[in-house]
This record gives sequence, C-alpha cells and structure tokens, in this order.
Amino acid sequence: MDFNTYMELFNSILNNPSPKAPYDNPDYHNYTKLNHSRSKRWLKHGRLTEEMVRTLKAVRSPQHWTIITEPWCGDASHIVPFLHMMTLENTLITVEYQLRDSEPFLINNYLTNGGKSIPKLIVRNEAGEDLIVWGPRPAQCQILYNGLLAEKAPFETIKVELQKWYNDNDGKDLQLEIESLLKAH
Repeated sequence: MDFNTYMELFNSILNNPSPKAPYDNPDYHNYTKLNHSRSKRWLKHGRLTEEMVRTLKAVRSPQHWTIITEPWCGDASHIVPFLHMMTLENTLITVEYQLRDSEPFLINNYLTNGGKSIPKLIVRNEAGEDLIVWGPRPAQCQILYNGLLAEKAPFETIKVELQKWYNDNDGKDLQLEIESLLKAH
C-alpha cells in the first residue's frame, strides 16, 4: 500500500463500529486513535534536517523502501511520518507500506532478537537486494526502552517515557541513523 492508503487505514479502523481484531480491543482502538493524532502532528510539524535532505538527494540509483508497520504501533507513529517525508525527497526512491500482521508477513524475514518489532525499514537496490535494514527504533530510544524493561517498569511508564523521548528528540536521531546508513551505500 502507499502512504495515503496507510493513513486512510487509521480512519477506517477508527470509524468502524465493529473493527476486526485487534482493534475490537478498546486498548488497541485507543492506541490507534492516539497514534493517528501523533502521526498527523509529525507530518505537520516535523522537519528533515538539511543534511538529511542533501543525503537523500544524493541517492543516484533507484531504491525501493519497504516500511513494515501497524496503526497500533506507538513507535511507528513517531517514525513513519519522517520516513514518508524522506521518500518524497528523491524520485529514485519508491516506497510501499506493509502491515506486520497481514500477508505476506514480510516481518518474519526481519525479526529483531527473535521478535516482530516494528516499524522496520528495508531499503533494496534495483536487483532487490537488501542494502539497509533498520528498526524498530533509534539506538538511544532502544537503550531507554531496554532499561525500562530491565527495571520492570509498568507498561504505562514505558509508553510515557518513550513518548517524552520522541518529543524531545524531534526526529533527529532517526535522521542521523538513516543518513549514516544511506551514505554507507
């Protein structure tokens, strides 16, 4: 699916009086509502750095980006909008969005420590070879997350702390990591 279809998926879930699982669970429905709002906010206020834009414009060979995500994913609400903005900077970059929990289950080929963590970015060359696999979150955010898990922090605390990190970071670490990976290829 393309980005617009992905964003429309939020509305179809939120406006459906009888959504399919997992969105029939009020928690997932609420996550989706919040994530839709966060995504729209980043699309409106998020900015790519000048260096990120230069790096994207320097891509000289076609790349196909696949972004594996889900509307219920909190990390995706902070990351996918920036990835979308990146793909708009160079016509040599094509993109598709795949849902983690739907066929073809591409996530099974890109597990993180054995888990289906998302979002995931897979960048392939014209021959379909993986150049970059990134995700599910920037390294410093992952360190924070791992620390909270080690402390056995309640899920609500984890959500709040990650939200604060993303808001304070303003997409900068994500961009630095993607920029570095693109420059290496």
